[in-house]
Amino acid sequence: MEFLKTITGKVITGLVALGVIAAGISWWQMDPATRQTLLNGTGRIFSWLGIVLILPWVSFFIIGRVARLQSNLAGGLLIAVYTIAEALLLAGLFHWHLPNATAWTFLIVGGLFAAAYNLLTCDFIAEKIE
Repeated sequence: MEFLKTITGKVITGLVALGVIAAGISWWQMDPATRQTLLNGTGRIFSWLGIVLILPWVSFFIIGRVARLQSNLAGGLLIAVYTIAEALLLAGLFHWHLPNATAWTFLIVGGLFAAAYNLLTCDFIAEKIE
């Protein structure tokens, strides 16, 4: 069994190294305009992700008030408002330009991530406040 673990570890390490080398070569071969576009998009996504991660924590007082209502509808609406606002912010960061199916897929996956995070975080905060 140890033999398989060491072989698996070496194979995974080799695949990761190969991926890093391929990404480095691709980055080096890329024209400056494409490289700048990727950097801008990455910065926008990380900014949005930061907002998604922080929003429930800075609005804990709202979550507490909704939790005291003891209403699943109110909790669901709060999570829906957070998620819709975050999805609209993500689309706005890219100037409402979603040219292809890949862009739409990333927007939908981002919205689903935000919804799951909001649900889990708001539930956690509500339990701690009550």
